[in-house]
Amino acid sequence: MPEPITRMNPATLPDAGAMGYSQISVVEPGRMAFVSGQVATQADGAEPPESLLAQTRLAASNARAALEALGAGPQDIAMLRIYAVDLTPARLAEAYPEITAFLAGARPSVTGIGVAALAAPNLQIELEMVVRLPD
Repeated sequence: MPEPITRMNPATLPDAGAMGYSQISVVEPGRMAFVSGQVATQADGAEPPESLLAQTRLAASNARAALEALGAGPQDIAMLRIYAVDLTPARLAEAYPEITAFLAGARPSVTGIGVAALAAPNLQIELEMVVRLPD
């Protein structure tokens, strides 16, 4: 039986594997989940932390909780989209280690998107996932 998700980094494309993601994710037939963007909101309604690093940690924690609710893990993510306010190389360098920690060695396809704003003025990062549910 083939792997549920095959990761590819063709030699004809930049080596995304060095950054911890894959250029291509091929998903075998199965159930899919589309997980809304997870941000630094907390179940108790507390305000998000101010720093990008702390917000990334909390957004990743919320994304992990969504995966757990699905009975899935980072290895089941086919596509991760990262929306970040005022995305710069420095801000990416600040947030990305938390993203790679969240991915725990999984290498989904990843797209980083710089945006002017998110749903609330104090939010800085949002993680959206396409997940192939385990059989």
